[in-house]
Amino acid sequence: LDAVAFTRGPGLMGALLVGVSFAKSLALSLRIPLLEVNHMQGHVLAHFIDRKENKEPVRHPSFPFLCLTVSGGHTQVVQVSDYLDMKVIGETTDDAAGEAFDKAAKVMGLPYPGGVWIDKLAREGNPKAFKFPIPQSPGYGFSFSGLKTSFLNFIKAGLAEDPAFIESRKQDICA
Repeated sequence: LDAVAFTRGPGLMGALLVGVSFAKSLALSLRIPLLEVNHMQGHVLAHFIDRKENKEPVRHPSFPFLCLTVSGGHTQVVQVSDYLDMKVIGETTDDAAGEAFDKAAKVMGLPYPGGVWIDKLAREGNPKAFKFPIPQSPGYGFSFSGLKTSFLNFIKAGLAEDPAFIESRKQDICA
């Protein structure tokens, strides 16, 4: 190892404290440099990790490009001009997409993190079975709090009519 990189933020304070503490300890014990990495820049730069899928090298994006980053607590549209030249041009004004998925999954009794489970079940469902509002914000911003509230009210109404509503329609709800 030549250095230890860690995320100082943004993110959940507890997870960040554990990561920083471990990184500092490891770097100190190995007497190597400690490098801070912005969490969201790390998501963007992950596109440049050399790896192979199906024995073929993965192609990297060409500069400039727009990157939609979606993690548990953040949703951003980033204009990427170079490796370290990035500008956020849109982001969540309230709740992130990942949080909306996690809350919806919790309401339906699915495991955490919810997005992967919703995606898996959605592949087996009918995406036209139910309609939900499309979150809209000015410019390139996002808002998911209204969608979360709408989903919760939808589930409550469905369960009031049929206690087995979620189980009987889970794939369609996810789709």
